[in-house]
Amino acid sequence: MGDRRSVDAVPSASGPTETAAETAAETAHSASPTVPAAEASQVRVRHDGASAWTPDGIDVTVAPGEVLLVLGPSGCGKSTFALTLNGLVPHAVPAEVEGSVRVGGVLTRDATVAELSEHTGMVFQDPDAQLVARTVLDEVCFGPENRLVPVGEVEARAESALRAVGLWERRDDDPDTLSGGGRQRLAIACALALDAPLLVLDEPTSNLDPAGAEEVYRVLGRLTGPGSTHSVVLIEHDLDRALAIADTVLVLDGSGRPFASGPAREVLRERADELDALGVWLPTPTTAALRLRAAGIPLDPLPLTPAELTRALSHAEIPPPSSPRTLHAREAPGVQSSRTRRWAVEVSGLTVRRGGRAVLEDVSLRVGRGDFLAIVGPNGAGKTTLVQALAGVARAPRSTIDVLGLDPARASVRALRETVGFVFQNPEHQFVTHSVEDELAFGLRQRRRPPAEIAERVDAMLATLGLTGHRSAHPFLLSGGQKRRLSVGTALIEGAPVLVLDEPTFGQDRASATELLGLLAELNRGGTTVIAVTHDLGLIGEYASHVAIVEGGRVPVVRETTRILGDPALLEAHGLRQPALARALADPAVPEPLRGLTRLADLPGPR
Repeated sequence: MGDRRSVDAVPSASGPTETAAETAAETAHSASPTVPAAEASQVRVRHDGASAWTPDGIDVTVAPGEVLLVLGPSGCGKSTFALTLNGLVPHAVPAEVEGSVRVGGVLTRDATVAELSEHTGMVFQDPDAQLVARTVLDEVCFGPENRLVPVGEVEARAESALRAVGLWERRDDDPDTLSGGGRQRLAIACALALDAPLLVLDEPTSNLDPAGAEEVYRVLGRLTGPGSTHSVVLIEHDLDRALAIADTVLVLDGSGRPFASGPAREVLRERADELDALGVWLPTPTTAALRLRAAGIPLDPLPLTPAELTRALSHAEIPPPSSPRTLHAREAPGVQSSRTRRWAVEVSGLTVRRGGRAVLEDVSLRVGRGDFLAIVGPNGAGKTTLVQALAGVARAPRSTIDVLGLDPARASVRALRETVGFVFQNPEHQFVTHSVEDELAFGLRQRRRPPAEIAERVDAMLATLGLTGHRSAHPFLLSGGQKRRLSVGTALIEGAPVLVLDEPTFGQDRASATELLGLLAELNRGGTTVIAVTHDLGLIGEYASHVAIVEGGRVPVVRETTRILGDPALLEAHGLRQPALARALADPAVPEPLRGLTRLADLPGPR
């Protein structure tokens, strides 16, 4: 295994998480540690109807106790490779597979999916794809019960797993009442309860708040490592957390071919420039160091963690800025005076109840025309309900919301579409046609735009989204990242003056996420008001003018982005965490020209 950092580098989680993880580790399978947890030899997969093999030629071995991090651009076959490890490809998902895959020594093509579940626990990119029971507790018990685990052990595993992800107190709830992040926690608990030697996790923390993500990585860190029989294959874009437990890394290129592999820290440090050009995610401190290096500020070796970036900068010579620092230069649309400001969105005393419980309670919020507002907060705080109410997707009391003079509770569907473009948290919830091309054209056709205009706008949007080669594909057959880009494109193409997006960067590689946010920023500079729910404060903080914190169904804080990111105490008080870059540059050891900066865009750029 690679040079893993101590698991203590994972931020501490409160509550019983460590106890649960240790309990799970003590009950680990006693399979011989000499048998690899997983082996892939020249694995190629071609889905039915596809011409390309993605992935194409994977050779990798995962040892007991090892954590393998799989990186690559969207659509390169990461999720497909994950599905070969539990046999869903090709036994349930039609595809041609070449090469061989073994888990726990078992050849997957010769075993059923049920038999392979003895060896592999899976967390899908979309947790809704694996939830079937009526209560949270029943969901976690479902897997062990079907494997005929004794009742007492089923109950012990279920409690341990639910406590590990912070859902034990909601064990009697219907999974449908959980937030997106809550359902993701539940899917992770289900995988833990199976107690399979190999855990395969596809973007497991993408919908989790920072505290929840820390808990997950604390559990994974305790389960794995030297002497453990639990191993993990992890597909993740949050490298600032994943690096703390990753031993090795496998990088695929845009065509699904192996691009780099080896010890995680070694590959990420020594091939950072190539990986950056490939468009995959890097640790934020590494991205910052590459930008500084291009500006003539060499940092050698390249830092991978906030602490390493702080130390490297403490010894660096930083030239004074050529012009005065203007931290709020990117926030110009949102710093108008109250006397001249025109509100795009006004919310007054909004309360939304579901099942007799107030999801939102007495919320008041104003969003200026031309603002770019990021909405953040813990899982279950009410973020999705708030943006759904703004877009008229969730029922809200009349006269509590005004969007450019329109009350979503009274407006027609057509009037809403012309005013508010909305992107669901789950892209599949909004697909209504049988091809990518028709999905983009649907809204324009409903508004009876001329065919020539529709064709021109669809072609341009396909090119922008990198989906030209998939124009005839069914939306449900796209990769997770491609589905997200398509869902965002359906909102962008109609040109509504207000865009509301729930997790717009979910499942995206770095290049795609940057391109999407850049497109939103360009529209924002042209006057479009953008409101986006996100858990990625560091990424969207590069573009947002303001941040609203939602907690417990209320909105206690709305401030300019740099004020939020630069206030770790405020973030901690609301269950959030200061992004890696802001944390690294807050240290007094950092030279003054860089100290206190919170965004990559504020750093010196290429010469």
